[in-house]
Amino acid sequence: MRFSVRTTQREELVDVTGEVAAFVARAGVAEGAVLVFCPHTTAAITINENADPDVKHDLIAGLAEIAPNDGRWRHREGNSDGHLKTSLVGPGVLVPIEGGAMQLGTWQGIYLAEFDGPRLRTVNLTVLPGVR
Repeated sequence: MRFSVRTTQREELVDVTGEVAAFVARAGVAEGAVLVFCPHTTAAITINENADPDVKHDLIAGLAEIAPNDGRWRHREGNSDGHLKTSLVGPGVLVPIEGGAMQLGTWQGIYLAEFDGPRLRTVNLTVLPGVR
């Protein structure tokens, strides 16, 4: 299954926890895991705190310090910082499912991390049933 996310800024974190949780519920798998994967080279998937919006701001600001947009990049498309940030964050996460629900921590949410927007992004979801 896949769904689209329209981003609105060059760099942002978009909470996709609800979409993933709804997919897991529809899948009807009691035990296993869900793979959340982003098939783009300048966008990523991460898990982090979803209670305080300042965390999203700080993550984007921290990554901008590590890989600034105006770095001495050789790639001519102007988005080398986005490629580096995507490699640092990663293309996907694997979340355990128990009792038919994702086992995220109390404050955790799943985010699409946009590093070269605004764009229309795709998120792929695969449920992996548990082995008995």
